[in-house]
Amino acid sequence: MATPQVPYGSWPSPVDAGLVAAHDGVPEYLDSVGDEVWWTEPRPREGGRRALLRLRSRGGEPETVLPEPWDARNRVLEYGGKPWAGVPEATGSLVVFTHDADQRLYRLRPGTDAAPLPLTPLEPRPGAGAPAGREDRLAPQQVRFRWADPSPLPLLGEVWCVREEYTGPDPTDVRRDLVAVPLDGSAAEDADRVRVLTQHTHHFVTGPRTNAPDGGAGAPTRVAWLAWDHPAMPWDGTLLQVADVDPFGGLGPVRTVAGGPEEAVAQAEWTADGSLLYVTDADGWWNLRRLDLTDGEPGSPVRLCPREEEFAGALWKIGYRWFAPLESGLIAAVHGRGSQKLGVLDPDTGELVDAAGPWTEWMASLGVVDSRVVGIAASPRSSHEVVELDTRTGRTRPLAAPRADPVDPAYYPEPLLRTFSGPGGRDVHAHVYPPHHPEYTAPEGELPPYVIWAHGGPTGRLPLVLDLEIAYFTSRGIGVAEVNYGGSTGYGRDYRNRLRGQWGVVDVEDCATVARALAEEGIADGARLAIRGGSAGGWTSASSLTSPTVSGLYACAAISYPVLDLEQWSQGETHDFESQYLHSLIGPPEQVPGRYRERSPLRRAREVTAPFLLLQGTEDPICPPAQCERFLREAAEGPSRSAYLTFEGEGHGFRRAETIVTAVEAELSLYARTFAFSRPDVPAVELT
Repeated sequence: MATPQVPYGSWPSPVDAGLVAAHDGVPEYLDSVGDEVWWTEPRPREGGRRALLRLRSRGGEPETVLPEPWDARNRVLEYGGKPWAGVPEATGSLVVFTHDADQRLYRLRPGTDAAPLPLTPLEPRPGAGAPAGREDRLAPQQVRFRWADPSPLPLLGEVWCVREEYTGPDPTDVRRDLVAVPLDGSAAEDADRVRVLTQHTHHFVTGPRTNAPDGGAGAPTRVAWLAWDHPAMPWDGTLLQVADVDPFGGLGPVRTVAGGPEEAVAQAEWTADGSLLYVTDADGWWNLRRLDLTDGEPGSPVRLCPREEEFAGALWKIGYRWFAPLESGLIAAVHGRGSQKLGVLDPDTGELVDAAGPWTEWMASLGVVDSRVVGIAASPRSSHEVVELDTRTGRTRPLAAPRADPVDPAYYPEPLLRTFSGPGGRDVHAHVYPPHHPEYTAPEGELPPYVIWAHGGPTGRLPLVLDLEIAYFTSRGIGVAEVNYGGSTGYGRDYRNRLRGQWGVVDVEDCATVARALAEEGIADGARLAIRGGSAGGWTSASSLTSPTVSGLYACAAISYPVLDLEQWSQGETHDFESQYLHSLIGPPEQVPGRYRERSPLRRAREVTAPFLLLQGTEDPICPPAQCERFLREAAEGPSRSAYLTFEGEGHGFRRAETIVTAVEAELSLYARTFAFSRPDVPAVELT
């Protein structure tokens, strides 16, 4: 039987928006508690909460530790940090976690405690105007304290963590300290019971890494953490700091043992023999080093496996873990150039052996149980799942009920890894996903529409993994090309630094390079190209519609929670963490004020001719709705047509199933209108 020929974009597909929403998000923050494995998992159908799960034995089934409405998430730096940690006890486990609804820290002994015990106070943020007598109803953005990256120390009766404290009404009225919170709950009613370990010596700090033995159950003698200050971001320059810990939990003098203004240390961990492992990009690539502190004073760091590969990435969330030492002395390490594989490193020989199996992308989330390494991994044919590597046998296997294919894998996209030649001959890395359907083809001679996907960050990266949102489009006959433009992580510091002072230029040019090449090669229909992205990717998409060098290339754009007005964004219209990010991306405002105005899509909104879709959460503290609203007012004075969809209660990134369904279907409707194919199965988006 002949294969039916149906125009690109019109193919029927079992990958619907509900399926995309149900599988949105990935597991995070995996770690071990004794011989148990714990992690968080998204639940879009439960209001977007993050569930806390554990696997108590090999071959068992994961169990949800906290029922609804408990939500293991915090909003430190607004992007959040590791929300939980645990230690083994004689009769079970002691776990502490942060709850999104009130941002408090809680203690729980599963199977013993009737309910979690609050450890920290609930106080209104200065200027938040909490209703009298209704402090228990404070929204997450109204609270004074946030907590992240906890480390329980039962022998001290404390949990050490990062405390983020808002001292005034403005987003930058904030300080961060390492603190010790009593495990007995006494600080829940008295904030003064929280003991400050570091007195705001730096504006940003990561959580403490102690050398406490027995999985944290013993007493620590040393602690390490990372620190940095504005205008640096953690991938620009950080400091690795250490201090001795006395028997009462007091810290001795703080020493900086690595890092600097042009050296980013991304993670540090103690080994069983007292050495300090850390990953630094001092040589241009994030590589592992070991520092001997056994005699009190640091010696010279030892480079363990020097390679032009990355053994870490951008520290967007406090608590990422790219490597983990084993008791045997071996080191499990996520590494690669572009992709991130799991390997086991012998630090004495420098030999690095990669894990077997189909998984090609491992997250910065590793745990160790005896000789086993557990992580979260995926591939172009499989979504993220919990995977175990036994370092004694070399065997790798899914550990926690691997996800079954929600549809026939024949509908999955078949990606191509490409490197294009950009301006000046520079490399531009991309993943190209041609339209793919097991039962349909397009009429002979028709070229497919393509959508360029620009990632967020912009200091970030798009991994080559199965994404049902991509399958949603490719299985309908729409090609997708993900672009890891200059500035992306995974390709060394020089590649990352291409964006310094060039945001809105290099990212826009690199995306255009891929779009034009696909059209010139006869892979894509040059008249049916689109661009889409969220956050910084939304900026790149909007900039591509307004850039004089790219204007006219794209027929439409789907833009989610974007940066659109650099002047206001840099003058207090965003959160503290990124409030000075533009110093490196654009330039110091006092030195290049005109650049902030010239590069802003807002200033050329009236010149936009292509239709566009704007998607925005109403509670976004990073890219607030005001940015979209100003852009729409300006664009209304020009020839373009647009649609603006807002989502109540959503922040920076969409978490609720109903929001994701609406957003995905609206994007498809935009492409159907613009590229002239029929999609009666989704609600039509009205462009005005």
